[in-house]
Amino acid sequence: MTTVLVAGVPGALERLAREFPDVEVIDLRGYDAPIPNDAVLFASHLAPEGLRAAEAGVAWNALPYTGIDSAHPAMLSAPIVTCARGALAEPIAEYVLAAMLAAGRNFPEFWLNAPPSGPWKWNVQEQPLRDGTSLQPRLLAGATLGLFGFGGIGQRIARLSLAFDMTVLAARRSATAPEVHGVQLAPDLATLASSVDHLVLCAPGTQATAHAVDDAVLDGAKPGLHLVNIARGSLVDQDALRRWLNRDPTARASLDVCDPEPLTDPDHWLFHHDQVFLTPHSSWMGGPYMASALEQFCANLRRYLAGEPLEGVVDLKAGY
Repeated sequence: MTTVLVAGVPGALERLAREFPDVEVIDLRGYDAPIPNDAVLFASHLAPEGLRAAEAGVAWNALPYTGIDSAHPAMLSAPIVTCARGALAEPIAEYVLAAMLAAGRNFPEFWLNAPPSGPWKWNVQEQPLRDGTSLQPRLLAGATLGLFGFGGIGQRIARLSLAFDMTVLAARRSATAPEVHGVQLAPDLATLASSVDHLVLCAPGTQATAHAVDDAVLDGAKPGLHLVNIARGSLVDQDALRRWLNRDPTARASLDVCDPEPLTDPDHWLFHHDQVFLTPHSSWMGGPYMASALEQFCANLRRYLAGEPLEGVVDLKAGY
């Protein structure tokens, strides 16, 4: 009988017991027996019981999250490691759309906190924003989006953006044709930065992507570029980011991640720059916590029991 060890994933124990009657499902909370080395582990990295089970050794560690760059080495030591790739695509994609819409409408700068001087419906082109730039709204329709990384999250962002009549370009590690009809491949990140209105970083944090957004990329950026980072703070050279924002008062950075994270210095420049809009690594939030990851695990467990290839297998050399 296959054994599945569970910790820190809401609803998993009940769902697995109901749908897999021939599987032994064990709640690791309070479990002090030896860990079967042929077991399957499905545990949050926030659950210490999960880490102890991983250290003891299991056959398959099914991580209920996507990024592995900050995972404890023990969580990556099983013969098979999978992650919940794309499980949080929906809330993250909606965050990106919200950030792009806010940028186009100059929110929150455009919000009223006092009566405007002059007529209520004044000419926004005459209202200065920063260094003489305008509050003139910019539509998503007809704008160009660039995606650096085109996995499950990038693909969901692309579908929503195409529905807004945006042109969508994507740069990815492989030359594989885009899975979303209407998306065009771009050769590299620099090309995206120079030609798009909104640039979204959704590539994994690896050695290959560290400081991918640097001075060279930003020096060639299209004026007024809106940079959105929902991936990892390590993708952006923050000193280069600051120099770029100071050079281009029409540019904007919507950052859900930063480096280091979390920021503990209240005087850090990211908190105080007028062109930076920072959120606390919360783009993934929305809907029941880990519900999509649980859904993916159940589908993968069926494959595992049937001897079929698993989805979301982690390539430790590639880093995701």
